[in-house]
Amino acid sequence: MTALSTVYQPDVLGTGYEQMTLNFPDDYEGKITATLVRKKATQKTQKAVLYIHGFIDYFFQTEMAEKFNQQGYDFYALDLRKYGRSHLPHQKFYSVRKISEYDAEINQALDIIGNEEHDSVLLAGHSTGGLITTLFVAHHPEHPLIKALWVNSPFYDFNMPLWKKKRALPKLSALGKHCPNIRFPSELNKFYVPSLHQKFHGEWNFNLDWKPNSYPLVNLSFVHAIFEAQKEIHQGAQVSVPTLVMHSHQTTSPKKWNKDAQSSDVILDVKDIKKYANKLQGDVTVITIKDGLHDLVLSAPLVRQDVYTKLFDWLEQKKL
Repeated sequence: MTALSTVYQPDVLGTGYEQMTLNFPDDYEGKITATLVRKKATQKTQKAVLYIHGFIDYFFQTEMAEKFNQQGYDFYALDLRKYGRSHLPHQKFYSVRKISEYDAEINQALDIIGNEEHDSVLLAGHSTGGLITTLFVAHHPEHPLIKALWVNSPFYDFNMPLWKKKRALPKLSALGKHCPNIRFPSELNKFYVPSLHQKFHGEWNFNLDWKPNSYPLVNLSFVHAIFEAQKEIHQGAQVSVPTLVMHSHQTTSPKKWNKDAQSSDVILDVKDIKKYANKLQGDVTVITIKDGLHDLVLSAPLVRQDVYTKLFDWLEQKKL
């Protein structure tokens, strides 16, 4: 592991938000960095959150950070390598060949959090970040800092017809292993980002270069990395800390703009999330959020208030 830096700079999110660049050995594209963002609570605390974003995403959810601060947690988030703040000009956005590539920045972030006098971490992840964090917990059962896991609409399975999962997906994954840079239609619903951003139909303001309005093609290396990681989830991974899985009450696939885009998950199938969450081995709680969006903390105000109420009630029950 590279030596730890302790130099924070002001972050693009403004007052109270700081960021630190993490450096790693070169990979198949060259130089790599990740970015650790911090928002400290007003009172000194030994509790912290480490949040991992989803695919085609980065950390911008300031309301979530401030909710945790109000509950007595210092908040940290990673922009993973090749995402958001961490993307470098020579890199393909979001390019990855194995999910375990991200262990380096998660481990370094946890080391920094520990060095900053924390002894209890809630690891949190959304969508692909939910898959990454679930496997990180499964692979590091004795980590001294991680005391709980919260995942928000985790990417436990591809949202596609069963025949495609059985026939096409294994072939695409195999091709992605050997030809990682081939691009393939992503089939992501085109109304998701418009349901969120102020420029379209939403209430949030975020960088559309880092979280673009559409992403029609995806590298097959990503398909391969996710497909291999999900196999472990499907077999029933063991989680050694209390785990909370949240998801919307429904999935829809709008073909034109309508209210479904603002009251459902249009990215993943919530039945898959629930199915595989219930296969995890350990202390696992699964909660359904009525009218939740794919990123539950970006849902309508009353919906996301329900998310935070249920989340903090669960943390209190678990004495975290």
